[in-house]
Amino acid sequence: MEFIAQQRLDDGVLERGFTLGEVPGILWTPGSASAPVPLILLGHPGGLRRMYPRLVARARHCAAEGFAAATIELPGSGDRPRSAAAEEARADLHRALAAGEPVDDEIVDRLVLPLVEKAVPEWRAALDAILSLPEIGGPVGYAGGVIAIGVRLAAVEPRISAALLFAGSFVPRAMFEEARQVTIPLLVLLQWDDEGNDRQLALDLFDAFGSGEKTLHANMGGHTGVPHFEGDDGNRFFARHLR
Repeated sequence: MEFIAQQRLDDGVLERGFTLGEVPGILWTPGSASAPVPLILLGHPGGLRRMYPRLVARARHCAAEGFAAATIELPGSGDRPRSAAAEEARADLHRALAAGEPVDDEIVDRLVLPLVEKAVPEWRAALDAILSLPEIGGPVGYAGGVIAIGVRLAAVEPRISAALLFAGSFVPRAMFEEARQVTIPLLVLLQWDDEGNDRQLALDLFDAFGSGEKTLHANMGGHTGVPHFEGDDGNRFFARHLR
C-alpha cells in the first residue's frame, strides 16, 4: 500500500489517496482521533472520480461519528482496464431495460459474477493493508455499493462485523446460497420504485439472508432518491455493532 496524495478537509478529516498494486483507493480518518478507530468500507458502483462527491460526503458523515472510511476502485472502472465481456453484458442489460423487457439471468451472470470474483479479493487485500495502519483498529463494517459484492464479502470475510447493503443492483440467483451463509447484522435499503432493480428479487434476497438480526428499510422513490435520514440511521446501526 502506497499513499500518493494527502489533504486535510475543512472539518479536520484527513483524506489520503493510495494505490494497492494497480488498484487506487482513498482512506479518510477523523481529525480528532486519539486512539485506533473502527473502519467502514464504502462500496460504490464504480468510477472513483465520478462518485467522489457522494463518497466524501459519506466518509465525512462516518468521521463525525468517530469512524474511519475507505474505498477502492472497482475492476473495469475509472482508469482500470475494461473487460470486453463485461461491456457486452452491460450493453445487453441496458438494451433489455430500455425495451422494458425482463432481464435474463444469463445477462446478470455474465455482468456480475466476474466482477464479484475479481473485486472481493481486492477488497480483502485492501482491508489487510488498512488494518495494518496504527490509526485503524477495527472492527469493520461494509456499506453500500454493488450488493452482490457485499453479499460475498459478508459471507467470506470474518473481519466484517456488520453491513449496510443497498438493494439497487442485480444479483445472480446463484448467490442466494451465499446469502444464506451471511450471519452478521444487516441493514438493507430498498428504493421501492427503483427503475433499474427487480423489487421482488430484492425482497427474496433479504428473505434468504441467514442473519439473526436483519432489518429492511423500504422507501418510496427511484434509485437515487434514498432519504438523507438513512445516513443517520446507518451511523446508528454501525455504532451499535462496531463499538
